[in-house]
Amino acid sequence: MTAILVTGADLAPQAVKLLEGHELVYAGKTPTEDDLVALCRAHDPVAIIVRYGKVGAAVMDAAPSLKVISKHGSGTDTIDKVAAKARGIEVVAAVGANAAAVAEQALALLLACAKSVVALDARMHAGHWDKATHKSLELGGRTIGLVGLGAIGLRFARMADALGMRVLGFDPYAKNLPAHVQAADLATLWAESDVISLHCPLTDENRGLLDADTLARCKRGVIVVNTARGGLIDEEALLAALRSGQVSMAGLDSFAIEPMTAGHPFQGEKNIVLSPHIGGVTSDAYVNMGVGAAKNLLQVLARQTAASC
Repeated sequence: MTAILVTGADLAPQAVKLLEGHELVYAGKTPTEDDLVALCRAHDPVAIIVRYGKVGAAVMDAAPSLKVISKHGSGTDTIDKVAAKARGIEVVAAVGANAAAVAEQALALLLACAKSVVALDARMHAGHWDKATHKSLELGGRTIGLVGLGAIGLRFARMADALGMRVLGFDPYAKNLPAHVQAADLATLWAESDVISLHCPLTDENRGLLDADTLARCKRGVIVVNTARGGLIDEEALLAALRSGQVSMAGLDSFAIEPMTAGHPFQGEKNIVLSPHIGGVTSDAYVNMGVGAAKNLLQVLARQTAASC
């Protein structure tokens, strides 16, 4: 029986059923590289399903039978794709499996920022009634700039359009955009957007995409939403922009270093709404991502088996 390593503590039962006939080896919720190397040496998996942790060359070299690395989700930045290609290992992702969940989280963070949901909730619980002094932001008629127009970005674009927002989008790989998304270059997107929302994968080219320079080119008082990858934002620059008022609010679901530890500069900042990278964590997305990851790796294994016959 061939082994499949899961870099997590579990898989959806529907995914487990698809993988019957294989030995599933679970690495736990917070596997280190050393943990994964040890498990690969012990079980020599033919496939790895990546939920948590990073899979680099050392892990791959510890599994000589490894043929495919399948992401439990869409973002493959935690997989060393160059190392995988050099070793003839395919990397696949369950693209779109959590699109609805992440887009909804982006909408929740946007509304929380625009409508001061967290601050007003705290004030109400403390016994205050701020009706006479508080004014929220109306989103209808304002412009939102989306960086990344894959399954998540396009789904969120529909939501923004339904709110009556003008939607600008930047994605050099996107084709045949819907009528409600206006293609724009980054310079235009920074200059014209009242809200900027990130929906692109993290690459070496776009790391720190939102930094002091780009934030300075944005409208004063812009709202920033990030449900993609924390490395897209220079966190120190964002904090400075929030404190100066260049950025009015930020809704963040991902961070440069995860999990966030006590004492992080974002903690306690009144103009940041935080969530612990749970945009794609819903009961439905959990099933969709598990099934997608299982189907993807089985397709690769089947194709490679057929090719070798």
